[in-house]
Amino acid sequence: MRMRKMKNLEPRTEACAAYRITDAAEKQGTWRQLKPDATALWVEVGCGKGKFTAETAAANPDVLMIAIERCREAMVVAMERAKNMGLTNVFFVDMDVALMENCFQFGEIDRLFINFPDPWPRSKNAKRRLTFRTFLKMYSRVIRDGGEIHFKTDNAPLFEFTLEELELVGLPAKNVTRDLHANGVVGIMTGYEEKFHALGTPINRCEIITHPIKENEE
Repeated sequence: MRMRKMKNLEPRTEACAAYRITDAAEKQGTWRQLKPDATALWVEVGCGKGKFTAETAAANPDVLMIAIERCREAMVVAMERAKNMGLTNVFFVDMDVALMENCFQFGEIDRLFINFPDPWPRSKNAKRRLTFRTFLKMYSRVIRDGGEIHFKTDNAPLFEFTLEELELVGLPAKNVTRDLHANGVVGIMTGYEEKFHALGTPINRCEIITHPIKENEE
């Protein structure tokens, strides 16, 4: 997410210190200690300003929610939202998604959310797409066997690309739709999603069932 630099970024971040995880690598395998009574560990990659993050955490108080966002300007807005809502089951990490394996243990995550990632439309940048096969394989290592990835995008070419990549690595998808809100709003929307839904842009969504993928499964 591209945002203007904040002159007061540091003090705003410090004011939300209770929501920020600065030692993510040291949390590997022990995330649930942040909420010992959690029934599940959910992770969102690229949380942006955190509307979906906060509302999902609020709607599922028994779940521990970890949100990853490498744009600190966006993340501080998300943390402030969580703080203002008085949430105690959501925490934020500013890092690149590609480093997830350094911070989460094999099979540690129950559910992963990927909402409206950069589509990287040029073919030469396909490997950067968060649903490219190498990312899918990484997710399948840190998500438990039988866990889920919930993926949403307004970009039709990216969605079709994702379905092809899923087939290539052998991950099944369910509840596949190319117009999620055709008959009314379904589930919690991101701020980005609200804007595009208002414009009549169809939202693509699917749920991916994970299992360990062998390196030669291509």
